[in-house]
Amino acid sequence: MAGIRSSILALLATILLAPVSCRSDDNPEPPPPTSRSPQSAPPTERVVGPLTPEDATALASMNDRIKEYVELHIKVEQTLPALPTETTPEQIDRHQRALEKLMREARSKAKPGDIFTPQARPVIKKLLVQIFGRPEGDQLKASIMDENPVDPDTMKLTVNARYPDAIPLATVPPQVLQVLPELAEDLEYRFVGDWLILLDTHAHIVADYIDDALPE
Repeated sequence: MAGIRSSILALLATILLAPVSCRSDDNPEPPPPTSRSPQSAPPTERVVGPLTPEDATALASMNDRIKEYVELHIKVEQTLPALPTETTPEQIDRHQRALEKLMREARSKAKPGDIFTPQARPVIKKLLVQIFGRPEGDQLKASIMDENPVDPDTMKLTVNARYPDAIPLATVPPQVLQVLPELAEDLEYRFVGDWLILLDTHAHIVADYIDDALPE
């Protein structure tokens, strides 16, 4: 009996001393950030509140332009030989520059506003003013400028031009991505100085831009 009693006491001690791994429902995990299009993102997921119907319609005007660009990009890229499974940096660079040349030829008449539509541009600027006007706005802006302290006017940034190889790609804060229209994987938002650009990541070219987008 003494042996059985000792075994039971040891088992109880093990259970009582074991760490508790369950999470309290009083402290749920925060939801992940969203990068969905502003017109479809729930108001609770937006850092600047819900859009007016007019602003949502204005931003939605970019959707067809983004789709057209991506379709052209895919069509052009399919004319190039596929990269092998194992590639060298030199092969990747040659492929990228070949795609850059073809995309520039295919969009020889490209101009500012082709993707950042005239309707969407003022809404995007207004949203950026709201974001960078928040308490953490100065810190967000400083993080962008620290990574990319350049003057796009000096560089003469143009649509359809190659993104300068000497200029690093500045990280765009998630608070900014959260309010901008969703992009396909071939496109990214980037800041160059105080300009917001659409970067074609495969061709490494500036697909479009908004000048003076970053508030002072």
